[in-house]
Amino acid sequence: MKTAGLAFCAAMLAACSSPEDVADKTGVGKATATASAGGNAAATASAAAAAEQAAGAVAFEDNSSKDEAVREFAYSWPAQVSAVPELVGRLTGERDTLLADQKAEWNEAIREFAGQDCVSCVNRGFEKSWQVVADLPRYLSLSADFYVYTGGAHGNSAHDALVWDREAKAAFDPKAMFTSPAALQTALGDAWCKALKVERMKRMGDDYSDDGFFQCPPIADLTVLPGSSNKQTFNRIGLLAAPYVAGSYAEGTYEVTLPVTAAVLKAVKPEYKAAFAAAK
Repeated sequence: MKTAGLAFCAAMLAACSSPEDVADKTGVGKATATASAGGNAAATASAAAAAEQAAGAVAFEDNSSKDEAVREFAYSWPAQVSAVPELVGRLTGERDTLLADQKAEWNEAIREFAGQDCVSCVNRGFEKSWQVVADLPRYLSLSADFYVYTGGAHGNSAHDALVWDREAKAAFDPKAMFTSPAALQTALGDAWCKALKVERMKRMGDDYSDDGFFQCPPIADLTVLPGSSNKQTFNRIGLLAAPYVAGSYAEGTYEVTLPVTAAVLKAVKPEYKAAFAAAK
């Protein structure tokens, strides 16, 4: 089961690409659907999900308990996502896969640890919440925070991101808008490391050291979030470093927002140039 638990956790974290200037956090018409085990419950959940999508923002939950074993699952997205059927389908598919994997791993843990006094061994939790970073005429930039608990002292937090292209009807990793990881590192690396040092010194105080275990990670290891202050173009970039990426678990996520500069514009692929503008 330990192998299965690690595999489930790895699957959750693999979804992460991914601080952000979440410019448009939405909470319009939030609805909640709770599904239970069984075929009838699945049909009910599907109907409830359709109703939620029509209403706007979606907050889905599926929780279970068996004696001391508890399983909690939550997945949500804002109204802007519900307005795009193809994007709803994509996120619904991810949600359903993650839920099925969690249920299977939880049931396996219950069987393995039956009769043992180990509550944490049979408790599972997952939560993923999508938010709007920027809503431009053509592009919808989204970020997600998620948390996974598969037993032990604590769970793990991470981040995800995607950009939806309304014209192409396609979703992609924001990093795909840039010519290469090296180009993005050249454009943002120095500013990122300087800003990260300031933030780490604030949190760690006298415990901070330039020679510590955690050095400044490359942009490739971060979640990159194209943001906007004018709702017309991407003119700022949010960077998120999840726990263990730039610091210890106790330090939490580090968030930095940097302006789009001439160097950043140089790193943007030609087909996305029109979507970016230097910050003023």
